[in-house]
Amino acid sequence: MTSEHPTATAPTDPLDLAGIGIGPFNLSLAALAQPLTGLRTAFYDQRPAFHWHPGLLIDGATLQVPFLADLVTLADPTSPWSFLNYLRSRDRLFPFYFAERFHTHRAEYDAYCRWVSENLPGLHFGHQIDAVRWNGSHAVFEIDYTHLDADGEAEALGRGYARNLVLGVGTAPHVPDALCPLAEAPATPVLHSADYLDHRERLLAADHVTVVGAGQSGAEIFLDLLRARPEGRERLHWLARTPAFAPMEYSKLGLEHFTPDYTRYFHALAEPVRDALVPGQWQLYKGIDHDTLAAIHDELYRRTLHGGWPDAVLTPGVRVEAADRAPGGGVELHLAHAEQNGRTRLTTDAVVLATGYRERRLDTLLAALDPHLCRDAAGRPRVDADHRLVLDPAVTGSVHVQNAERHSHGVGTPDLGLAAWRSATILNSLTAATPYPLPDRTAFTTFGLPHPTASAMAAPPRPAPAQRT
Repeated sequence: MTSEHPTATAPTDPLDLAGIGIGPFNLSLAALAQPLTGLRTAFYDQRPAFHWHPGLLIDGATLQVPFLADLVTLADPTSPWSFLNYLRSRDRLFPFYFAERFHTHRAEYDAYCRWVSENLPGLHFGHQIDAVRWNGSHAVFEIDYTHLDADGEAEALGRGYARNLVLGVGTAPHVPDALCPLAEAPATPVLHSADYLDHRERLLAADHVTVVGAGQSGAEIFLDLLRARPEGRERLHWLARTPAFAPMEYSKLGLEHFTPDYTRYFHALAEPVRDALVPGQWQLYKGIDHDTLAAIHDELYRRTLHGGWPDAVLTPGVRVEAADRAPGGGVELHLAHAEQNGRTRLTTDAVVLATGYRERRLDTLLAALDPHLCRDAAGRPRVDADHRLVLDPAVTGSVHVQNAERHSHGVGTPDLGLAAWRSATILNSLTAATPYPLPDRTAFTTFGLPHPTASAMAAPPRPAPAQRT
């Protein structure tokens, strides 16, 4: 293997679009791009194969979006890469029809995406992208990569060229600062929910387990542990910063916050308004599915049928301020209660951090492009309505982003239900034609004040009533 990337040469026949990262969003883009014969694309990921949150594929856990929120259907229901076509390829259409499932299992969604990734051309796993730079002389992006072998070791270096890029590098597990030292220490029983299934047997063997975080993952893990532990000896704590173990906003009009209409409305707002809105909308995307909450209550209630209460403590309104190793090898959590303004300590044998994910920073990958990036008042990259980074005019190529624009496009950014629409928007912006016509209206709600002319058109003057004779 050579020790450095190839020297710059004049690119021949560069790609029209190179994708970095192959998660569900870039997989959606690749699937919708595949039939566009005039568009040359390739997608790269450092992993050896596609896997979607493997540590959270808990038995029976379902998606919070309907099966229509697959990779392609909401942009092109006729695509061969739809979930229904996946079922057809497995001779499972009739079983799915009789199951009457609107929300599929997570494991089934993962299997569907892997089916697409194994059959769709132009996907290159085992490719670690090292750097991206703009070559103004040839009006292309240079992409340096390392080809990895089956064990993840560097095998060869290479360079590719593309006129446009799309970054879909995903999110990373978030560990609160107070718990980082213990989570990073070897053999310490503190782990992120992303690794739950890898450590499930060890957690079941622990005398006392604490789950931190009141989102869907925290609820599913608490329920899974509860069901697997003996009655009367559950020895579980569930802690949350939120004031309640709150249900996700799932009313039909509430869900219209995950439509293109709301995304456009949010993007047009002033930056300070957008920044103030997102934290207050946490129940739209951080709450818990109603069925999961009901299942937890049912399981706890069942354990009271013969008298007594289960040994499980559920406490909202609590934050973890610090954590230390306990003398017996466990963990001591320093807790503060927001409403009581009180503090206490909890000793536990293992901690599962269901503390969510954060967008991966693009700074390292885009270091060479940093002088060309336009940033907002908070130093974040500016993103236009077509999910494209705003660059200075010296860069004539486009850099689109997927799931890195919540600050500019709102709570729908990580939602699987907007994957196909965003992919179609990106492809429409890259082509001279419009391969995927998209609807002008997607919600009954009108976000913001209607335009005067729109109001007049929506409600034309009524004719004068006929006079009685």
